[in-house]
Amino acid sequence: MMKQEELIEPRRSYKLAHQVLCIKAINFNKQSLIGYVELTIYPLRADLREIKINSKQSRIYRILVNGSWECKFWYSDPTLEAVQKEEQTRTRSLDNFEKEYLSGLNSVNPDFGNGEVFIKLPPEAIPTIADLQPLRINIEFSLEQPEGGLHFVVPGNEGSMAERGAHMFSYRVENSARLWFPCIDCYAEPCTWKLEFTCDLSMTAVSCGDLLEMVYTSDRRQKTYHYYLSTPTSAPNIAVAIGPFEMLVDPNMHEVTHFCLPHLKSILKHTTSYLHESFEFFEELMSSRYPYSCYKQVFVDEAYEDAQSFATMTIFSTNLLHSSRIIDQTIITRKYMASAIAQQFFGCFIVMQTWCDAWLPKGISAFLGELFVKKTFGNNEYKHGIAQCLREVEQYEALSGGIVLDPSYSKPATYFSCMQPQTISPTYMEMYHKKALLIVRMLEARIGATLLLQVFNKLQALAFTASQQKFMATAWNNMLLSTNSFLKVIFTVTGKDIQPFIDQWVCQSGCARFVGNFVFNRKRNVVEIEIRQDYTAKGSLRYVGPLEVTIQELDGSFNHTFNIEENKTKFEITCHSKSRRNKKKKIPLLTGEEVDMDLSAMDADSPVLWLRMDKDLNLLRSITWEQPDYMSQYQLRYERDVVAQCEAIQALKAFPSAATRKALTDVLECEQSYYKVRIEAAMCLAKIANMMVSTWAGPPAMLTIFRKLFGSHSCPSIVRQNNFTNLQHYFLIKAIPQAMAQLRNLHNICPPEVVRFLLDLFKYNDNSKNKYSDNYYRAALVDALAATVTPAVTTVTLTGQSVNTDLSSDTKAILEEVTRCLNLEKLLPCYGHTVTVSCLRAIRILQKFGHLPSDPSIFRSYAQHGVYQDVRLVAIESLVDFIKTDVNVSELYWLLEVVDRDPDRFVSYETIRMLSAKPPFNRGEDSLLNTEALVNRLWKLINCSLASDSKIRCGVVDFYFAMFGKYRPACLHVPDSFMVFSNVKEKKPINPAIVSETMTDMFEDDDEDIPSLGATTSLQTSSLLLDSAASPIISMDTPTGGIKRRAESPPFAPPSKFTSLMKQESSSSLHGDGPAPVKKLKIMFGRCSSVEEGVNVTTSKSVAPVTKVERLPPVLLPEFLRFSWGGVDSPEGRGSRAEAPVLPLAMAGGLDSCSQSRLSEDSNSSQGDSSQSRPPTTVAPASGPTSFHGLFPSSASSSANVLPPTPSSQPTTDTQVGDMTGDSTRHRLKKKKKKNKHKHKHKHKHDRADRGRERSGDRGWGERGVASPMVPSVQSVTSMSSNTRDSAPSSPDFEVI
Repeated sequence: MMKQEELIEPRRSYKLAHQVLCIKAINFNKQSLIGYVELTIYPLRADLREIKINSKQSRIYRILVNGSWECKFWYSDPTLEAVQKEEQTRTRSLDNFEKEYLSGLNSVNPDFGNGEVFIKLPPEAIPTIADLQPLRINIEFSLEQPEGGLHFVVPGNEGSMAERGAHMFSYRVENSARLWFPCIDCYAEPCTWKLEFTCDLSMTAVSCGDLLEMVYTSDRRQKTYHYYLSTPTSAPNIAVAIGPFEMLVDPNMHEVTHFCLPHLKSILKHTTSYLHESFEFFEELMSSRYPYSCYKQVFVDEAYEDAQSFATMTIFSTNLLHSSRIIDQTIITRKYMASAIAQQFFGCFIVMQTWCDAWLPKGISAFLGELFVKKTFGNNEYKHGIAQCLREVEQYEALSGGIVLDPSYSKPATYFSCMQPQTISPTYMEMYHKKALLIVRMLEARIGATLLLQVFNKLQALAFTASQQKFMATAWNNMLLSTNSFLKVIFTVTGKDIQPFIDQWVCQSGCARFVGNFVFNRKRNVVEIEIRQDYTAKGSLRYVGPLEVTIQELDGSFNHTFNIEENKTKFEITCHSKSRRNKKKKIPLLTGEEVDMDLSAMDADSPVLWLRMDKDLNLLRSITWEQPDYMSQYQLRYERDVVAQCEAIQALKAFPSAATRKALTDVLECEQSYYKVRIEAAMCLAKIANMMVSTWAGPPAMLTIFRKLFGSHSCPSIVRQNNFTNLQHYFLIKAIPQAMAQLRNLHNICPPEVVRFLLDLFKYNDNSKNKYSDNYYRAALVDALAATVTPAVTTVTLTGQSVNTDLSSDTKAILEEVTRCLNLEKLLPCYGHTVTVSCLRAIRILQKFGHLPSDPSIFRSYAQHGVYQDVRLVAIESLVDFIKTDVNVSELYWLLEVVDRDPDRFVSYETIRMLSAKPPFNRGEDSLLNTEALVNRLWKLINCSLASDSKIRCGVVDFYFAMFGKYRPACLHVPDSFMVFSNVKEKKPINPAIVSETMTDMFEDDDEDIPSLGATTSLQTSSLLLDSAASPIISMDTPTGGIKRRAESPPFAPPSKFTSLMKQESSSSLHGDGPAPVKKLKIMFGRCSSVEEGVNVTTSKSVAPVTKVERLPPVLLPEFLRFSWGGVDSPEGRGSRAEAPVLPLAMAGGLDSCSQSRLSEDSNSSQGDSSQSRPPTTVAPASGPTSFHGLFPSSASSSANVLPPTPSSQPTTDTQVGDMTGDSTRHRLKKKKKKNKHKHKHKHKHDRADRGRERSGDRGWGERGVASPMVPSVQSVTSMSSNTRDSAPSSPDFEVI
């Protein structure tokens, strides 16, 4: 199978050998820098005339060749605005965006020999090129206020930049070195580097390579750091950090240096004290030395990620630093640091050749990091982490689709392209890394752990040999890792061909999904196993290969391997032991240990205790195994594998019984069990207790166990002083209260004794003699208190607010404790503000369940820039939940501003990630937030605003897809190019906005027996109310309608202008108690030069102009629509409920809502042209009212109309009401007269004018164009909203194209 990239990738006509990067000046106030680069390239062809390099955001002043010949150059970056075509922009379609964005990326992709800067070589350089001699390309550039790639942190306090802790650093999204200096931004172009950085005397510059010297300038005000990197390195692996750093040389390895911001050196020393152990482990594991001569760790504030590795250095977040008193952060930090060192071997020294080979360095480095976890934290931690990673990948593929590690062979069915890292969803990328780890681990099981390490050693040896060679065209190719070269090295070392393995797991997406059960045949003493595969489900593949089944019998544990070839396979396993009825004998386990078991619960005729499939997690699979509950109980008690115990706990959740309760309690009390297994058992026990609440006897679950483990000897109800030296007990004392908080009684509320127990833990908490901090423990107790809260019995007001004036005693105690903890945090903040984080989360839960007024202001204050990062994130998480439950417009747009403009880009990404995980509404749902304004705001972010940060840009794409899908959002207007073709008799394209005479007859004939009550104005007014709730205010100067064409004219004939489609319905439908609404579609012509059948309509003076609706009375919005009214940039704050805005009916001409159906078949007309040629027109919705069930109480009595105030200049008289109501008899006679007229094949011109006058009079329009002030009831208004977005006709005679 040939890779797609091999078919399209052109060869570059030159090779990069060396690059100089010099930053001559840095201005922290203006967040800018000035510098130059010099690229040394070797021509590979004598006819080289042009060079393409990558550069974004930088301002290039001039380009010289060999320092003397100035070049012409052009700059073009199509990714700044991905979709530029007007017809594609109007649809707001992700499908169009992805196609255009991928095309733009390919046009500047350095792997294809492209770039943003096109340099035309001067004629003076032709002789040098003909001799294939090297060229030096000098580029002078500057960078001002970068939006990506380089981050400035400038605190706002007083003092100099060094005293304020101002610093700057580079960060990486895939292939983003071009964001802060011109280069060839791809991994396939390694070269040697010379780096120079000039900064103030109080600053320190840290970069890649060895520090050659530090030279002061002549005025002694600045200094220049000179670094040289002799190992060929790709541009994406170059980084810099400049700031007032404090330096610490590692006492165990002098080649290692650590840097941190001022006043953090004490905790830096403790955090990095063990680092030498990581180096020793990796060098011993792969029998290979560290590939570079030095290593630097820099801890910065507002880091883009917690850790990013570059050549010879890693940039960490300051949040990873910790003191010796912190337990939880220690484990996390050590994993990050070990993973960063592993990436120095694979990811910085050995890099991917193309993006399709990225799974190799990422998977191998993650695999090496997990081996360090196994050595440092134990096999249980390693196996539990692998099982959790496998579960996350399997669930993601089941929900979102498969993950392809090498997309050059097959493309997954996703709404984004996988061919470029800049187009991939961040969530997909995260799962991509985890799947790469699992695949490398599967490869270990396939060829053996020892041979796999020999393969890694071989790759390191080849790369090290290549790095020592001088420049040649192919000298450094062994430093590039591709799938083909990896297969060759494996075959060289092991003699095995793993191409089938690569084809199945790397080139295809999905995972294997097994469903199995078994039956014991007592007569034959065999176990009959049936295994089925579900490869038709989403994110699954058809697996063919070996599958291991482990059976635990009375005489021991036995492994059996079967070959899976079909969808449904049956196997038979002969048992090695007979059933024991009354014989007692110790049972040997898989580990060789012999234990005593109580066999009374098992089947007396069966010697099988339990079965497992793929116990070592050697497959990427999902297994649903059916076995009796007693087998899961035995497996939980006696199996020593943590993965088996966790699988048993998951299975026991479906079996609430006394035996299950006993098994979970035994594991929770067992000191030999792994602490994470005990924690999962506690959580499961809480669920079992809730399912058995009617038969539960004794105190609440786990209360006795907690007091036994942690209670005082003299008074068990009082907890002992904190002593966290036993780490198992430390994690349990945090987890058991959280599990107990999940308990519920028969009334579905937390038992009062559990609440009192948790409050006593706060009361008697004493950490005075503990050597470790209790901040995480106190945070866990606050989380436990929040978990006890249940929904309150509240009164809902007419405005939709929940009022709960009387709090229960338990809720008051919880609120007081949370408030006390939050206030104490302000005086004595703990490490990482963990208690503040838990308190904010608890306040949101109290608001959500009705115990506190739902107010986002507290979370908005904590989410401001300058607050500690973790506190900001939990406040933003609460705002996201608030938007979801309360449908708040202003908070949503404020969060979008955080995504777009917040200085901390990590917070920006986390914000859009939270919004994507919990969108305000899902695809196809009706919501007051589902407006065209929101679509436009997100489209602006996607299309152009976030052009410098592909990770956040793709995060916004995820958010957009969750709400609107891949194609055109339903809330948008129908585009001008929309057509409807009739299926009847002939394919005749028509415009659904123009109704023909025959269709008018059809609607009128069906309506003859229904009295007309003049409901036109009411319907229009209600439509306006709905439009106001769904779209921002648009000025009357802005045209809203498209150019309309006559129904009988050809599709591309000159259209008739200013036609307005009016819609009538019977008043009975408005009150909700009549028959189904009957649609009456009319055409009205404004005073324009429109021509229909040769008649100048402007001569008809009796036709009332539709555009003169500014004299109509204002409408008072109903209560439920007031909070969502207003434009995006409304100064009152979007979504304010403070006062009821008054909407004049004149806004009908300016509203641009999704409920309007304006169609035009003139696809060549643009909005710019139409704005100059068309005044605003009023268009009614194209669908009748339907039920809006669930928003308001549906009662027949709620049909009273809401009357707005009538202007004094137009008093409402009985005569007007009578004219609007009309007489049903006169109405029928008029209809018959029209019907008889339409029977003639020819049309009388004078009849048209008369008919226009009659219709305008029947609608209730006065001489001055004033409509009736009737407004439909709230029930009728809301009943229309569900169908206002249906733009196409609903008749079966039409098909939408």
